[in-house]
Amino acid sequence: MITHNVRTHRSSEDFPQAEHLAQKIAEVAADPVAVPADTAEMVINRIIDNAAVSAASVIRRPVSTARRQAQAHPSAPGASVFGIDGTYSPEWAAWANGVAVRELDFHDTFLAAEYSHPGDNIPPLVAVAQHVGTVNGADLIRGLATAYEIQIDLVRGICLHEHKIDHVAHLGPSAAAGIGTMLGLDTETIYQAVGQALHLTTATRQSRKGLISSWKAYAPAFAGKIAIEAVDRAMRGEGAPAPIWEGEDGVIAWLLGGPDATYQVPLPGVGEPKRAILDSYTKEHSAEYQSQAPIDLARRMRERIADVADIESIVLHTSHHTHVVIGTGSGDPQKFDPSASRETLDHSVMYIFAVALQDGTWHHEDSYAPERANRPDTIELWKKISTVEDPEWTRRYHSTDPNEKAFGAKAVITLRNGEVITDELAVADAHPLGARPFARDQYTAKFATMADGVVDPQEQARFLAAATGLADLAAGDLGALNVAVLPQVLDKAPATGKGIF
Repeated sequence: MITHNVRTHRSSEDFPQAEHLAQKIAEVAADPVAVPADTAEMVINRIIDNAAVSAASVIRRPVSTARRQAQAHPSAPGASVFGIDGTYSPEWAAWANGVAVRELDFHDTFLAAEYSHPGDNIPPLVAVAQHVGTVNGADLIRGLATAYEIQIDLVRGICLHEHKIDHVAHLGPSAAAGIGTMLGLDTETIYQAVGQALHLTTATRQSRKGLISSWKAYAPAFAGKIAIEAVDRAMRGEGAPAPIWEGEDGVIAWLLGGPDATYQVPLPGVGEPKRAILDSYTKEHSAEYQSQAPIDLARRMRERIADVADIESIVLHTSHHTHVVIGTGSGDPQKFDPSASRETLDHSVMYIFAVALQDGTWHHEDSYAPERANRPDTIELWKKISTVEDPEWTRRYHSTDPNEKAFGAKAVITLRNGEVITDELAVADAHPLGARPFARDQYTAKFATMADGVVDPQEQARFLAAATGLADLAAGDLGALNVAVLPQVLDKAPATGKGIF
């Protein structure tokens, strides 16, 4: 890997395009290096994972709304929308599928200087591949290897949330770069597409603060949609603001650390394989990633507590990130509100730990049901839980050593009789270093669980055969990656009202 120092440059400085971060990213995307077998294997796992969470969310209102919007844009050729027949304009198909993937906060994650869900790259690349008809399964794998690499490398080097910029600002450029690889575009075209995508996908973090709305699911889908449009414009010869990161009025100068800030962004060198996807991890539980290990920890600790009603207090010692984003360090009263939205509750580690401690399990719907959140005994326990930052957990959160990097917590449970029960867990059970790491069998089992009662078993088998055989799918056959949902399930989708389209 080559570490690139990225900082603001005045317009009067000699700063050639060859040194722009967008150019470096474009060069990585245009590099014809082969995809390693383990990278290709993980790409397939994440396609299966995305289908699983899409099945679980298919009739939720935000997903239904996005699907209806896509259906207003039929196209031939076009791309498929999860669960239904027909083909639609690829940017709108990516929009609908992106919302379905993101709605339940239940797919893959990578956390470093910034955080991300790199599986958000899959819907726009699949949509473009289906639409153009000249891309085969191996091309799609190559494109996704690039998209994961670029997003994860940006996440390693550039913190957005410190400046209250939403993490999808790294997704627009990564999806544009991945599409460029998949289509075999030249470096200059990819450079312009990356710049356009970044310019149009910077937004504030209010979508993940306070009363969190459905825009938390829409924001990544919007970034994927914008990336497709950016590539389309770049292919037609349209340029981007430049230098987009380093310009005097660019992203770093005004949205991030300012003119004096320098960021170190690692990128593969020429001929170096793209392996970043292997450093990411999926979720066993439908909740914010930093709550994955606390859920497993709560399930383990409940065996040592005869009656949770005897608990006086619970303090979770954890990283700065967990404390201020999903803990009491956020200062969000909504994180203790039983009437809060599902999107807010899945960003409250206090709520999540309370329910996991009481139930010993976690369910993507039942654990967030209004009747579950409003149980008096849950509310009582919930209010006894707080978080504090522990510098050691913060250090491990930011560690670059995968064997040391951790996203967990130490729980200190004090009972009314004065007894103190303590335990800690560094990584979730499903993490590559966890007690039960996810491999192909776990991904397919997750799909079967989420698709049960939603997708016909024969259709499940057909999709899994297409996904696992992706490397051998011919151009024009990528429509096989769609999944048909049972009509009686879609009949339960909520009405979404009328819009412009």
